[in-house]
Amino acid sequence: MGYNMKKEIVLENKNVAYTFRQSRRARRMRMTVYCDGSVIVTAPFSLRENIVEQFILEKAAWLLAKISFFKQFKFRPVLRGGRRDYLKYKDEARQLASERAAHFNRTYGFNFNRINIKNQKSRWGSCSKKGNLNFNYKIALLPLSLADYIIVHELCHLGEFNHSRQFWDLVATAIPNHAQLRRELKASL
Repeated sequence: MGYNMKKEIVLENKNVAYTFRQSRRARRMRMTVYCDGSVIVTAPFSLRENIVEQFILEKAAWLLAKISFFKQFKFRPVLRGGRRDYLKYKDEARQLASERAAHFNRTYGFNFNRINIKNQKSRWGSCSKKGNLNFNYKIALLPLSLADYIIVHELCHLGEFNHSRQFWDLVATAIPNHAQLRRELKASL
């Protein structure tokens, strides 16, 4: 199907190891950073290695930011997202969500029904029309600033059930740096 080669490149005076993978199925170049910090660059067979290195250099800021983001989780287990991990962390996530929602809701004063903890692959949280707040169990494994952003985000949907300017103004009341946290979060799910 292809071959893998361990390589290294210097980005901003840092040696970054990566696996260069050539694949007959690849139609374009792709770079992936996994939660253990490993980097894989996949390219079609037709591309030369110097083109791949140029691609990595152009994406250096993004790549180093991703690696740095995942380093903060070094003491946490790498999760597979399976039922065992969900059962292990859901109570911790529920307690965190309940305590932080109560804390922030002193500012907002919204009414909500239940807090549910779910095992979702692509969402950190949601808010139902019935006023239920739903959170991914993995919030228990995030830095508190990111977990707080998710909780406030869903809480604010009780006031504005959209992503309008008014909604973001509500979020900014408790989390003024929400845009930066949102970018960090997108890199982590």
